[in-house]
Amino acid sequence: MRNIKLLISFDGTDFCGWQRQQKLPTIQGIIEEKLAVICNEPVVLHGAGRTDSGVHALAMVANFTTASAIACHGLQKGLNSLLPPAIRIHHVVDVDSGFHARKSALAKTYCYYFSTAAMVPATSRLYVTSLPGPFALPQVQKCLALLRGRHDFSSFEATGSRDRSRTTGRGAVRTLFEATLRGQGDPDLYKLVLRGDGFLRKMVRNIVGTLFEVGQGRMSVSRFQEVIAARDRNQAGPTASACGLFLTHIEYSDEER
Repeated sequence: MRNIKLLISFDGTDFCGWQRQQKLPTIQGIIEEKLAVICNEPVVLHGAGRTDSGVHALAMVANFTTASAIACHGLQKGLNSLLPPAIRIHHVVDVDSGFHARKSALAKTYCYYFSTAAMVPATSRLYVTSLPGPFALPQVQKCLALLRGRHDFSSFEATGSRDRSRTTGRGAVRTLFEATLRGQGDPDLYKLVLRGDGFLRKMVRNIVGTLFEVGQGRMSVSRFQEVIAARDRNQAGPTASACGLFLTHIEYSDEER
């Protein structure tokens, strides 16, 4: 059996997230469907993460095993000819049998784009979240400094993220290596970057939604710090829109790139 790694980009607007769901269009579901046609056998695709409905990706990584002898370049060409234009396969390569897109990942990077302009251009509406009005950038940057490092992120964890009855594992503890916010040339356009060793369900969007509360003056920096310590989702802000979120990079060891 071969173990094959895919590098995928997708526009998540018209899909119900990554994970396969019955009778609903998902990224995993449609790629598996086309792989089964090309490989002439059922295929189970393992993604590096489970993006929500409407979230986009520039560099999702996935792998699957197959007995098919089709060459990697042929597999890539065949997939791109069968998949909708909203999903593209950028790279296909045979990897060691021990590689797993999720379990082998060392870090993931998400970027979130938002605009404080009175109006977001029509061509950007599916990729940039609208947050019109004044925005307290210095206050938000203080909150980002509080997020960096190893913390229990229960306050930003959506229901169903994990099995809370388990007594082993790391629970809701994750490490954020990077948490930054910077302008993008346009004075109203911002890019928030979160890079960590793993993310809980809707963790990024819940962090962003809470940061929006700070940026718009509805929450203080000290209150944000209390939210982190509370380990209670009810204490945090609302879940930010999915459209501004992109999975941009997944890191593996040198041997697995």
